[in-house]
Parts: sequence; structure tokens; C-alpha cells
Amino acid sequence: MIIGALCGALQAAAQSPADTGVASRDSLLIRLRRAEEALAAIRQQLDEQSASAVTTASRLRVELRGRVIVNAFSNDGRVNNVDVPQFVRSDTAALLPQAGIGLAARQTSLGLTVFADTVLGARFTGDVDVDFFGGQQPSSGGRTFPLIRLRTARATLRWSGAELLVGQEMPLVAGVNPRGVASLGVPGFVAAGNLWLWLPQVRGTLIRGGDVQLLLQGAVLAPTSGDAAAAFDTDVDLAERTRRPFLESRVGLRWGEGATAGDIGCGGHLGWLKTLTGAPARSEAIACDAVIPLGARLELRGEAYSGRGLRGLGGGAISQNAGVSGAPPSTRAGWVQANARVAARSFIGAGCGVDDPRDEDLLISGRRLN
Repeated sequence: MIIGALCGALQAAAQSPADTGVASRDSLLIRLRRAEEALAAIRQQLDEQSASAVTTASRLRVELRGRVIVNAFSNDGRVNNVDVPQFVRSDTAALLPQAGIGLAARQTSLGLTVFADTVLGARFTGDVDVDFFGGQQPSSGGRTFPLIRLRTARATLRWSGAELLVGQEMPLVAGVNPRGVASLGVPGFVAAGNLWLWLPQVRGTLIRGGDVQLLLQGAVLAPTSGDAAAAFDTDVDLAERTRRPFLESRVGLRWGEGATAGDIGCGGHLGWLKTLTGAPARSEAIACDAVIPLGARLELRGEAYSGRGLRGLGGGAISQNAGVSGAPPSTRAGWVQANARVAARSFIGAGCGVDDPRDEDLLISGRRLN
């Protein structure tokens, strides 16, 4: 069809009046202009088709992506996860050494995104990301035979002044992660100031303003205590037993695009837990997050929060929900990272994070600082 349109346009430009045998100059210019417009339209169609290698039967644009990551690791002590550690564990009395080195490829990830121009009067984006960080079946291969894991799954509608997200995503408050490729299966600074756990949720955003936009956001999230699940564990956890969802809200400012895009905001989290003694306890936090560009090549990003009962958001209070009398410990935590772009696809960065639970709230065997 595109070739036919091109041939027709060129033919129309080359034809001359049959009755005179001589084309008038004005008529030829008009036909040439039409041919140029036809070529521009064809070029636009080709650009749109080449932007995506895959289209669905309904002509939706689809993007496929993937990243192969192989990490080398070395630990000189006992940690909670050898290839992507978050905190140090106390040494055991075992005679085997706790130090070691190795390689792992289970942070390799795959993703798919679908775009539609108009759904309910909005631009629609649907995306799914998976990796191979879901553990491993008992085998001689161990970490070399990892299980696939769902990371995020989002359906997003964007109007001119509002957004609606339904799916699995990071918490609304403290929704920023460090940049880097060494820690993707679990983001950097987890259990050291970064709340990250991907949770099913419904999130709404109202947008006001022009170059600088005001964001008013709210979310209802699936409750979770963050406790480790056993094999084929389908029982409810300490947060789900309350029969109440997590609630979050945030006020923020957003500006810029691409490398100069910035976002800063503060919000609150409220949830409930059933403690081990059966008494109810609140999961709560006040949190702020920021991504601040400093020109086109530098940026600062980070989070800070104060709260308690936050293991369910991804390791808050160093992954401890129970302290003295079974109550969740309070904590103050945060992280900061500076990044510098050195090429179109390369950057260097450095940062640090801390989670400091209140010592009076912890058991004698509790983890006190990370």
C-alpha cells in the first residue's frame, strides 16, 4: 500500500495535460508539492512502524526489552543474601567458613509494554516486568537454575490532568530507587533506608500546573507484613489478618523531561498489623523523596522516613516487625545518591543509606543498625 501510494504520487507529479502536451509551471509546482506531502506522510508511517518491532492484531504498539546481568560477589562474613546482600547476620558456630565468592545471573530481567492512544479518553500504557530472582528449586544447580518472579505489572491511564494506575508497583510514599546495575533483584539500600516492595494497588493522581506540576496522589495497597512465605504458603499474614488495606497519600512537584526531569514530594503511610500476641498495632510512616537534576549530567536522589511496622514495605526497621512486647519497633531511615552522566548510556554514582531502629523498642537479639 505504501509503495502504491508513492508510485501514484510520483506519477501525478510527472503527468502533463494531454490536450496541450506542455504542463504549465503552476500546475507542475502544485503536483510536486502534493508529491512531497505524500512522501512526508509515508516517511511518518515508516518512522512509526520502525519505532516498535512488534504490533498486536489490534495494531497496538508493543515494545520488548531485556537485560542480561551477571554479578560477581565476594563476602567476608555471613549475610542474609550472598549475591545481593542487604544486612550482615551474626556468625554461627558452624565449622564451615562464612566467607566466599561466586557468580550469579538471576538478576537478568525481561519486560513488555503495550501502548494505546485512546482508552476511555486517555493514553493507555500497560507493562509487565519479570526477573529470575524468585529463588530456586532444590537441585545441584542452586542459583544457576533460578525461578522466574513477577516484579511489576501496571495498567496506567493518563489524561491531561489526572492519572490512574492499577497493578503491582512500589509504595506511593518513598517511591524512588537508587540507580545502578549491581542490585536489581532487590534495589539498592534495601534495609538501609529504601522502602521498595512491589505491592498490588490502585493509585490515583490529580495534576495541576504547566511547566511545574502539582501532584495530589492517593493509593490503596494490598496489606502485607513482609514475612517470609514457606513453600506453597497460601495462608494470610499478620497484615492480611486485620482485613484492612494499606492507605497512602502524597503531595509532590514534578518538572522537566528526560535527563532534566525532577520530582520532589512528601506523604504518609497507614496500615495495621496483628502482633504475635494478638494485639493490633499500626504500621505508619511519614516519608519524603526527591529526584533533583543539577543540569543535564548530574542528579541527586534519595528518600527519608520515620515510622514503625514497615517491614511490609520492603525491610523497614531492618526487616523486624516484632520488638518489645511484640510491638513493631520505631525507626528513622533514609538514603541519598549522587549520579553523574559520562556518556549517553553510561553514568557513575555513589551513595549511602541507614536504618536506625529505636534501641528501646528492640529485643536483645534484635538488629540495631544497618
